[in-house]
Amino acid sequence: MSSGQEIELPGTLAPGSFLAAIFSWLADWGAVAINSMITVGELALFAWHTMVWLFSRRPRRGTLLPAFYQVGVLSLPVVALTWMFIGMVLAVQSFFQFRQLGLETRLGGVINISLVRELGPVLAATMLAGRVGSAMAAELGTMRVTEQIDALSSMGVDPIHYLVVPRFLACLLMIPPLTIMADFMGVVGGYFYVVIVLGIDKHLYWYHSQQFVGAWDLGLGIYKSLFFGAVISIVSCHRGFHSTAGAEGVGRAATASFVYSFVIILALDLFLNILMDTIYMTFWPEGAKLI
Repeated sequence: MSSGQEIELPGTLAPGSFLAAIFSWLADWGAVAINSMITVGELALFAWHTMVWLFSRRPRRGTLLPAFYQVGVLSLPVVALTWMFIGMVLAVQSFFQFRQLGLETRLGGVINISLVRELGPVLAATMLAGRVGSAMAAELGTMRVTEQIDALSSMGVDPIHYLVVPRFLACLLMIPPLTIMADFMGVVGGYFYVVIVLGIDKHLYWYHSQQFVGAWDLGLGIYKSLFFGAVISIVSCHRGFHSTAGAEGVGRAATASFVYSFVIILALDLFLNILMDTIYMTFWPEGAKLI
C-alpha cells in the first residue's frame, strides 16, 4: 500500500457520495415543489374555465338533471343513516364526561352546536367527496382514457361546459340540503339517545340547545358547505380530466380526488372559521362570548 493512498473504513461514507446524496435529496424535493406549483396552476385555470362557461352559457337540462340525481338524491339515504348514528355516538362519548361534572342536562347544547357548526358541513362534504367525488373522477378518467373527451372536442363541444359545469352545479347546490339533512338526523340521533335511552329531561335538552345554537351557527354551516361542494367538484373533475392511461391511472385519479378534496376541505374550514368568527366579533361584539 502506498503512503498516499486513502484508506476508507467500513461503514463510512465518502465525501463525494455524501454531497451526491444531499443534491439528490434537494432535487427530489425541488421536483415535488415544482409539480405542486404546476398542479395548483392547472387547478386554478380549470376552475377559471369552469366559471367562464358557467356564466356564459346555461347547461342543458339533459346533462344537469342526471348530475343532480346522482349527487343529491342517491346521497340522501347514506347521509341520513350515517348522521343519525353520528349523533348517537356524540351523545355516548359526551355523557360520561358531563355526568362527572353534573352537567348532563347540557348535552343538547354541546351535541347540537358541534353538529350544526362544524361536524355537519365538514363530514357531509367528506362523505360526498368519497362517494360522489371519486365516482366523478373515475368516470371522467375513463372517458379520458377511452378518448371520449377528445371526441367531444373534435365535434366542437367544449368538454368543460358539457361535462364539468353540470357536476359543478350539482355539487354546489345539492350539498347545502344534504348538510341540513345531516344536521337534522344528527340532532334526532342525539335526542333519541339522550332523552329516550338515558332519560334526560327533554325540556332541559331543548332549552340548552336553544341557548347554544343560533341562526348564525346554522347559517355558517350551510355557508361553508357551498365552498366545500365547489372544491369537491373542481378537484374531482380536474383529476379525472388529467387521468393517465390504464386502469391504474383511473384508480389513482379517483384516490387523488378524495385525498386532495379532504385536505383542501379541512384547510378551507380553518380559514372560513377564522374569517366568520372575526366578522361576527366585529359586528356583534356583545355576542362574541357565545361563539
